[in-house]
Amino acid sequence: MEHFFFMIVALVAVVSCFLVVTCRNPINSALSLILAFFCLATFYVMLDAPFMAAIQVIVYAGAIMVLIVFVIMLLNLRSDAINRYRHAVAVGSIVGVLSLFEIVYFLLRSPRIEAGNGLPAAIANAGGHTELIGKSLFTDFILPFEITSILLLVAIIGAVVLSKKKI
Repeated sequence: MEHFFFMIVALVAVVSCFLVVTCRNPINSALSLILAFFCLATFYVMLDAPFMAAIQVIVYAGAIMVLIVFVIMLLNLRSDAINRYRHAVAVGSIVGVLSLFEIVYFLLRSPRIEAGNGLPAAIANAGGHTELIGKSLFTDFILPFEITSILLLVAIIGAVVLSKKKI
C-alpha cells in the first residue's frame, strides 16, 4: 500500500513540476510549485521526518510562496514580455534533461547505503529529531542562518524600493 501511495504522490509531484516549467501564466506556475512543495512534504512524512514536513509546509509552501506570488503581482508580467524569451525555454529544457541524465548516471554508479547507517535510534529517541536539528542549527550553522536572514531582509527592502512610486 505504501508503494502505491508513493507512486501516486510521485506522479503528482512530477506533473506539478512539469506544470511549473510549462505554464504560461506565472500565477498558475506558482500554484503548481505549491503543489510540488506539498508533495515533497508528503515524502518527508513517508520517511518519518514530520518536523521537516512541517517546515516544508510552513516555510516553503507558506511564506516563500507568498513572497513569490507577491513579486509576480508586483512585476505585473505581460504576455508580450513572456513571448520574447521562448528560446530560453528550449535552452533550459536541454540543460534540465542533461542534468537529469547526469543525476541518474551518478546515482546508478554510487555505492549503496544501508538503512541502519543513519542517526542512531538511541540518540534520536533521547532528545528527538527536532531538538537535534535545533541544536545543530543554532550552534554549528549559526553563520549561514544569520546570512540567510540578512539576505531575506535585503530582498524585502529591495521589493519595497521597487514598488515605491516616485515621490
